[in-house]
Amino acid sequence: MGKRFYIETVGCQMNELDSELVVAALQEAGYEQVFQRQQADIILFNTCSVRQHAEDKIYSALGRLKHLKEQKPGKVIGVLGCMAQKDQELILKRAPHVDLVVGPGQVARLPELLESLARRTGPIMEVSLDRRGQARQKVQASFLNPDRQDRPIVRPVKHQAFVRVMFGCDKFCTYCIVPKVRGPEQSRSPQEILEEVRQLADQGCVEITLLGQTVNSYRWEEPGCTVRLADLLEKVHEVSGIRRIRFVTNYPRDMSRELLEAVRDLPKVCPYLHVPAQSGSNAVLKRMKRGYTVEQYYEMLASIREIVPHAAVTSDFIVGFCGETEEDFEQTVRLVETARFKNSFIFKYSPRPGTKAYELFPDDVPDEVKRRRNNELLAIQNRISLEENQRFIGQTVEVLVEGPSKLAERQSGKTSSSIQLTGRTVCDRIAVFEGPVDLAGQFVKVTIKEVSPVTLFGELSLVKQDVQADRLGAPISA
Repeated sequence: MGKRFYIETVGCQMNELDSELVVAALQEAGYEQVFQRQQADIILFNTCSVRQHAEDKIYSALGRLKHLKEQKPGKVIGVLGCMAQKDQELILKRAPHVDLVVGPGQVARLPELLESLARRTGPIMEVSLDRRGQARQKVQASFLNPDRQDRPIVRPVKHQAFVRVMFGCDKFCTYCIVPKVRGPEQSRSPQEILEEVRQLADQGCVEITLLGQTVNSYRWEEPGCTVRLADLLEKVHEVSGIRRIRFVTNYPRDMSRELLEAVRDLPKVCPYLHVPAQSGSNAVLKRMKRGYTVEQYYEMLASIREIVPHAAVTSDFIVGFCGETEEDFEQTVRLVETARFKNSFIFKYSPRPGTKAYELFPDDVPDEVKRRRNNELLAIQNRISLEENQRFIGQTVEVLVEGPSKLAERQSGKTSSSIQLTGRTVCDRIAVFEGPVDLAGQFVKVTIKEVSPVTLFGELSLVKQDVQADRLGAPISA
């Protein structure tokens, strides 16, 4: 078996982090990463199961590889992540040429599994235990923690990094497959997290994003005290070299006053809160088993506006969930119009085998109705996002430069000392501007000239940088 591997990642930030850890582990085991499938001896897909479209994309890619496998039987094809945990033998049935099926709780063992594959015939399947009918402790132990305190620099952007503070989920929303494929909710120790953050800072990382399926549910018991996310933010805030701290994704019911006060009081913590609502209808929220009412969500928003008035709030919505009526949808529209989210991620409901909604409720909203509601809600959110962004025209904001924009990457053959760059403001707004090619990883001031619903367009400013003054003194927060 050759040593060159290619990995393609579909899905959320958790998957992106898992792929980084896979790359690091394989490189340490002597494998070489390549960036085109045809160059690889080992082709890996790190998969997502949250929506049908993500699974269809992977099965389509696997189908296209069938002839390649027939021509070159020595090629290794592996399916990793959530779809592997969910579909298991179904993957081998639909794509018999697959060699590896590895769930997210087993990806840390990938180098070992590849070596085993080289010594045997037939595929290998390594997945964690199913949560049904099993003791929690036993299931939890089968989801191995892939995180590590010694993080090699394999991430695409050196100055930004994801740090997982917890994994798994115990919320069991009826539409969601995550508790099944990611396992029971488990928090990492603050000491382990801090050691990882310190190492990242030593590597030149200036911005970290703390990850959790429901990150504000973070909880670690220590003798005499309980560490929650607000406490963890205080500890991470003390790490020298880190200048920005983000955290996603939040669960509405766990948005405590202490956490909001930490966002307000800790200058490094970005005033950006992603808090999925999913629906504005109590009837739909109850069928979703979200654990809160729309009135409680409004109360949470009021607390945010009271304690962190300059915070940018974003949300997720599912339209066309089982039994959703036009009145239910209008209540969701009302929530979006009232909340004026910075942006929202809007999806059509996709039935997921293995979830309670799949077992209990018919998927009774026609697809054309789902499409119409999706488009209507997206248009409303885009209008609001544009109106909110227009406040920034003429303002100077601080941006952490991420690197060349997609346009600049497409024009990579051109030689120029100045290219189109992209970066993010403290409130996670995307800014695009012209600048020197070596600005990646630096904080710069950008004066905004134009906006779209999702992007601020500006030019570099000569205003002297003052991070503290920019954060606390600006009339509006970027």
